[in-house]
Amino acid sequence: MASAGTIVTRRDVVVGIAAALAAPRPTIAQPASRPAHVALYTAAATTRDWVIDGVRERGWVVGRTITFEWYSAEGAESDVAARLAKTPTDVLVMGGPPRIRAAMRATTTVPIVGIDLESDPVTSGFVKTLARPGGNVSGIWMDVPEIAGKQIQFLREVLPAFTRLGVIWDDQVNQLQLEAARAAGRTLGITLHPTPLHAAAEIDGVVKRVLSERPQALLLMTSPVVFRVLARVGDLTRDSRLPSISPFSDYPGAGGLMAYGPDFASMWRQLGGYIDRVLKGAKISDLPVERPSKFTLIVNLKTAKALGLTLPRSLVLRADEVIQ
Repeated sequence: MASAGTIVTRRDVVVGIAAALAAPRPTIAQPASRPAHVALYTAAATTRDWVIDGVRERGWVVGRTITFEWYSAEGAESDVAARLAKTPTDVLVMGGPPRIRAAMRATTTVPIVGIDLESDPVTSGFVKTLARPGGNVSGIWMDVPEIAGKQIQFLREVLPAFTRLGVIWDDQVNQLQLEAARAAGRTLGITLHPTPLHAAAEIDGVVKRVLSERPQALLLMTSPVVFRVLARVGDLTRDSRLPSISPFSDYPGAGGLMAYGPDFASMWRQLGGYIDRVLKGAKISDLPVERPSKFTLIVNLKTAKALGLTLPRSLVLRADEVIQ
């Protein structure tokens, strides 16, 4: 507002408007001639859709201000460099440590936004520190020791006397999770019997080897290959009357007994914040690593009945979702 006694002329108004129009504005970090382009490498269409929801929530319009390409096939990440050379890409979204590493080999300049539920991001070399990643990678990593302990504790609530725990894991990415689960098991007097899974086609044979160890319960670890076989594992564990738990929230809906882990829809939408900030000019090297913002416990009472189990009322009341 003009001070008392100040006369504002029409010329002053015009000059002021011109100066405001000329002032720097936040800009999206790609040429105005095309929308921003994001390449997603994830295992399932649901994860792609959740990422897209995350950017839509922040005002982006798919097809107009932003476009997406999605690659889901196993091994698709081996061709990242060739795709980058062919298609200008503003952000890479990579689900899982193998994909993040493939992207890091392909580029040191394109921002990489990752989700990794298996690794320690610093000791694995993905970032320099959690607060200041320092390179071209940031994203969401999980606190593995904490989640492993809670999963085993939930199984102990269902089976107070069990001492033998089968584990299906990916030995290329789950070493940290296995170590954390073993430590949690030792405190409860539970011995782990891990069996690795390398490809989805192997799952029937892997479950057969797990059962040969005579476990009283089963723990599934996070890995893209494990995610692909959730429905089959749900069927096999029901048929074998084997209680089981997974970090994947889809697992009880696929017939498994329980899931405890990050809320996957919320977590993938959380990546939209990274994409939004990078495209508006933030440096990925300055964006701190985040943890999943929400964790959920889901139980399937129908599966419990098929297994001949009655879940403790205290456990059911604590569940975020109960499948009847």
